[in-house]
Amino acid sequence: MKKISPNQPCPCGSQNKYKKCCARYHKGALPATALLLMKSRYVAYTIGNTEYIIKTTHETNADYMSDITLWKKSIDDFAQYTDFFGLKIIDFSEGEREAFVTFKAKLSSGELYERSRFLKVGNMWLYESATFPE
Repeated sequence: MKKISPNQPCPCGSQNKYKKCCARYHKGALPATALLLMKSRYVAYTIGNTEYIIKTTHETNADYMSDITLWKKSIDDFAQYTDFFGLKIIDFSEGEREAFVTFKAKLSSGELYERSRFLKVGNMWLYESATFPE
């Protein structure tokens, strides 16, 4: 995992310090909304917090793997060889059990434009799938 200072601005773009923002979710607090989960997942990728990515992925997600060792390596490789330059939220809608976040992320490999689908399981939001708008 990459080191991030607790007093550094959170990479999610909130203008809050990491310790007052996404760090609490990485330490076990449950995000109240799918938007907060999406932002905290982005930050987890930027710092290489593989465990958080796995823990917050729905089992029906196409990237979900029962072989956790192989899945961790895949996420680690992506996070290690990708630079993350910023996140912009385009749209957010949330129902009781399903939510969508459309965002653009600036990566060293180019811009990722995604509409993420989240499902609520119990009291926890999980990343379920993505589509890629034109």
